This record gives sequence, structure tokens and C-alpha cells, in this order.
Amino acid sequence: MRLLIHNTPAEVAVWAARHIAKRISDHAASGEVRPFVLGLPTGSTPLATYAELIRLHEAGKVSFANVVTFNMDEYVGLPEDHPESYHSFMWKNFFSHVDIPHENVNILNGNAPDLTVECAGYEAAIEVAGGIDLFLGGVGNDGHIAFNEPFSSMSSRTRVKSLTEDTIAANARFFGGDTSLVPRTALTVGVATILSAREVMILATGAGKARAVQQGVEGAYSHVWTITGLQAHQRGILVVDDPAATELRVSTYRYFKDIERENL
Repeated sequence: MRLLIHNTPAEVAVWAARHIAKRISDHAASGEVRPFVLGLPTGSTPLATYAELIRLHEAGKVSFANVVTFNMDEYVGLPEDHPESYHSFMWKNFFSHVDIPHENVNILNGNAPDLTVECAGYEAAIEVAGGIDLFLGGVGNDGHIAFNEPFSSMSSRTRVKSLTEDTIAANARFFGGDTSLVPRTALTVGVATILSAREVMILATGAGKARAVQQGVEGAYSHVWTITGLQAHQRGILVVDDPAATELRVSTYRYFKDIERENL
């Protein structure tokens, strides 16, 4: 696993966006006909990365015309046109600003008549697309990735998941601070779905993520902290800012700063 420690959230976003853009451009330059398949998250952490990707697109440095996306999750029972649905989030903050074809966007349907069938179909669609080339994600304060809450199976696949009170409380900020408005269940890709990607990049910014980062880097591989699944990935990258790295041992911090100094 790679760990890149930047000074600020803005530097995290710029590095992540440029890394994604390079992967897309390299894929296009390789002559590969198959679209580049990109896994994407929602939440506040990736917003700056999306803004930088939009800027790179507008500058002519990356095209999403041959990119297929799969989002990590979606609330159950929230209308797609609700301002806090992840469909709305993605179109408002990213898709509407780049040249990705509408039909190349895949987001779970939290209003499907049969949620189990919807989840199985999502896994099948990823396989048909050729698998995910790069999965971008964030991490919760309790170390969860996507909606794979603590004690989720590390071999889990896309499924219906009940949300913890901590996650509901954290997401209430998007619902005017009212926890009663936050859906109690969601559809989410599993830990194994994420780790099946050819490359996984997790972003963490702010002191509130410091414990999750510490566990993700120094803790034991465990379903208690699903971020630790990144430890077993051959091309796993954790990109953080200084506040998110404050609970790492000094020796760990110095080690990764040293070996990644040319990449910062």
C-alpha cells in the first residue's frame, strides 16, 4: 500500500485528480478499445477532486468520452431527483460538467422493485464492463469505505446495508441537521467489490479521519475497520493531508514521507 501525505486538502485533491486523469489518458494512449472503468464516491471529501477533474477537462487535459463509471452507493427509498440522492449529487457536482455519455454512468437504483436483483445486476454490469480499473473512495471516521460499516464482511459484494447511527448522524449535515430525514438503509458495493478493482485510491482529509488512517495503515487487517482491506491490495493508495496523519507513529510518518517525497 502506498501512503501519500500532503500538507492540505487542496493538495490531496490536485494529486488525486491528476492521477486519475493520467490513468485515463494512459488507457486511451494504449489503444485499448474498452472504455476506462472508474469507480466513484460521494460525500464531501471528493468534491475538491471532482472540481479539479472538471478544471483539467475544461483545459483539454482529460476526456471522459470513453469512460464508464460505477458509483459506490445510493440511499434506499430516496427519489433520484431528491437533492440529497447520490444521483443528484453526482450530476450536480461532476457528470454535468464533463463529456461523459449519459449511458456510461452507472448508479445503484435505491427505488428498484427488487433490491437484491438490483445489487446482483450491478455486480454483473461491472463484470460485463471488464472490471473496474480504478476505484476512488473516501473513508468514514469509523474506518468504513462505501457503506461497508464496521463488521462488514471483507468478502462482501454489492448489497443492501443498514446504516449505523454514527453514519446517520454524520450524514445529517446534508439533511439540514435532521437525523430523522436520513435514510436508514442504502445499497452499497461490498469491500470485495472495491478490492477487485485493478487500483484503489482512498482519500482522507481532516483530523476527524486520523484514527481511521492510523488503523488503515498500522492496524491489523480486520472487518472492524474495513479500510484495512486496502492493506491487501496490490495497487492500493491512501492519500491524506497532515491533520489526517496525526495519529500515525512518527516513524511511520517519516517512512512514507521519505519514500514518496518525489511524488508529492
